[in-house]
Amino acid sequence: MAHSLRKINLFSLFNLPAAYFTGVRTTFMDSTRCEVVVKHRWINQNPFGSMFWAVQGMAAEMTTGLLLMTKIKKSKKSIAMLVAHNNADFYKKARGKITFSCEQGNSIDVAIEKAIATTEGQKLTLHAVGHDEDGDKVSSFNFEW
Repeated sequence: MAHSLRKINLFSLFNLPAAYFTGVRTTFMDSTRCEVVVKHRWINQNPFGSMFWAVQGMAAEMTTGLLLMTKIKKSKKSIAMLVAHNNADFYKKARGKITFSCEQGNSIDVAIEKAIATTEGQKLTLHAVGHDEDGDKVSSFNFEW
């Protein structure tokens, strides 16, 4: 990995302050998987005593976006990235520490190779799932890049 977790989290402070101040932190990243955690706190709660859905969305998007950004940078090609569509499902109240992960690094490699070979934009749907400390699925997000 070209970037340390500390540098990624510092990047978040200056470029994604809403994510940083609500407690979204990257805890693991390699070539195939990215993991981001966020704890339910006063600053990121909703009126119903759980984590606001948008905070969960920031953490989930970060797992997919960091993998994609890192692989684009590694390709040394000028490739733009944009979320074109997203959707989410929620399964239970998000309380405590929620861990989001995306494990589609290999799919990103294929899409980047195709984009370089064809010089055409590619659509890629990346999936991020959030689990609580008990291992229960809290929410899942799909982001079409």
